Amino acid sequence: MKTLRLFALAFIIGMLASCATGPLYKEMRASTPGLSEDKARIYFYRPEKIIGSGIRPSVFLNGNVVGPSTPGGFFFVDIPPGPYEVTMTSEVERKLTFAVDKKDVRCVRLTVTLGVLVYRVYPELADKARCDSEIEELNYITQ
Repeated sequence: MKTLRLFALAFIIGMLASCATGPLYKEMRASTPGLSEDKARIYFYRPEKIIGSGIRPSVFLNGNVVGPSTPGGFFFVDIPPGPYEVTMTSEVERKLTFAVDKKDVRCVRLTVTLGVLVYRVYPELADKARCDSEIEELNYITQ
């Protein structure tokens, strides 16, 4: 029984250590740099979940790594207007494509699902209301 308790404690500590630890979105929102007139902004966020927390595929934007998919975390990138494709390094590749104009702000939710053998993370566009409610308590991931 003692061994089981130690294992459970180690598991919980490991899960907590594997989550994002930067400042909360609601704490840094006011100090976030403004968006320049000729750019758009994309927020990438992954709501905190224990399930699949060990799976952390990189997030690619038009073939370039822009950040990690850390449970309980978010980050953002400022980009020029145009078409974009978001992909993840996961068991199965699921692409998200969309276009942005100047001054657009988009949110990409990184969703965890159970795959054939392991959990996978895939990108999906989140509307403003969903993004605002889910990102509030997430931690900023520094690059």
